[in-house]
Amino acid sequence: MLTTLLSRGDKTREDILRTSVDIASAEGLEGLSIGRLANELGMSKSGLFAHFGSKEVLQLATLEAASRIFVSEVVRPSENIEPGLSRLIALVDTWINSVANTCNRGGCFFYAVSAEMDDRPGKVRDLISKLTRDWVNTLTKEMKLAIKLGELEKSCDAELVVFQLHGFVQEGNWFRRLHRNNRAFQMTRESVYRALENYATAEGKAILAKARSS
Repeated sequence: MLTTLLSRGDKTREDILRTSVDIASAEGLEGLSIGRLANELGMSKSGLFAHFGSKEVLQLATLEAASRIFVSEVVRPSENIEPGLSRLIALVDTWINSVANTCNRGGCFFYAVSAEMDDRPGKVRDLISKLTRDWVNTLTKEMKLAIKLGELEKSCDAELVVFQLHGFVQEGNWFRRLHRNNRAFQMTRESVYRALENYATAEGKAILAKARSS
């Protein structure tokens, strides 16, 4: 019985946080409060306060929930892909799909909150920085492995190319959301492939060609 009650409590908390991720994607973390969330969910403030206690705790929990969603949607589907260039391509492709097809009313959650909080010191900004850096490091790790495996040329600057790939996806999100351009993510994918093809060895070109045709 206790286990059942705990699992119900965890599910309730996750349902609350999924809504808070949705709200924050459009209205920002500063627009997210226990009162705002209570109104959205039709719950009492006291009930939500029991879960979170303060606005900052709610914001931090929302970031952690968004990270869990990201890992589930983007990282885990690529875990069984061959490490190196194949996994890098899969990670970026799944990321593009996640951003392009997000259910969040404001689009990419981390794009929105990064722009909002990048110059505001504190625990919330620090957590955003850590979570987004972890993602960049994940991509960089696969890029460096692809170089080591001979799939990309040794002259490839892994950090620079990951910077470019990251920018392509963020630009696609911006171009699609603000300008309603339906080619945004098609152009994002093409930009990703061209950037990688610049450094691909014969083996890498074969991997890219296979990924393009799938």
